[in-house]
Amino acid sequence: MTRRTSLHLPARTARCLRSGAVSLAGVFLLCTASLADGGAAQPLPGTWQSHKYTFQFMGFTSTYSCDGLADKLRKLLLAAGARPDLKSEPGACASGFGRPDKFARADLTFSTLVPAEGGGAHTVMGNWRSVVFAHHSPRDLGLGDCELVEQFRSQLLPMFTTSNIVNHTTCIPYQESGSTIDLQFDAFSAVPAKKRPAGGGG
Repeated sequence: MTRRTSLHLPARTARCLRSGAVSLAGVFLLCTASLADGGAAQPLPGTWQSHKYTFQFMGFTSTYSCDGLADKLRKLLLAAGARPDLKSEPGACASGFGRPDKFARADLTFSTLVPAEGGGAHTVMGNWRSVVFAHHSPRDLGLGDCELVEQFRSQLLPMFTTSNIVNHTTCIPYQESGSTIDLQFDAFSAVPAKKRPAGGGG
C-alpha cells in the first residue's frame, strides 16, 4: 500500500493534496496549478504506480458472490481514476460462480497516477477530477453497497493521489434503511485521450 507523505504546508495548500510517494517539487507543482485561476489547472506530468491487493469484504448487510464483488470493485476503481487495463478477478472462494459467499474476496491488479517531475518517455498527462460515490453513482451502486464503499475508502482510496476528501457515508449494519453513501474527493487522473474525427483524411 502506498505510504502517505506528511508535509508542513499552509492550510489551504495542505488541503490541496493528499498522496503517496510524492516529492516536494511535485506537491508544489500540483498545488499551485490547482489553486490558480479558481482551480482551473493545466495538465501536469504523472507516472503510473502499480498495485496488487487481495480485497476481502467484511460487511454485514450484503453478501456478494466473488465474481459480483470483483465486478463492483472494478467499477469503483475505474470511477476513482485507475488505469482502464486493471484486473479485478474473483478470489479463492468456497462458493461457485454467482453464489453468495460470506467471505467473498477479489484479487486486484491496477495502476494509479502519481505526480512526476518534468517529462519523460513514461510520463502521461494528468489533471484533477471530481469524483462522487453516492446512490446510483456509479450507476450500479446501491445502498446495500454502503459497507463496500466504506471499506474501499479505508483500504483502496489511499493508493490514489487524492485531495479534498469529504466523507459523510453512514452505514447501518444489517439494514439499508437509514444508510447513506456520500463520499466525494478530487483524484489526480490521466487526461482522456482525444478521439480522432471519424473519416479523417490524410
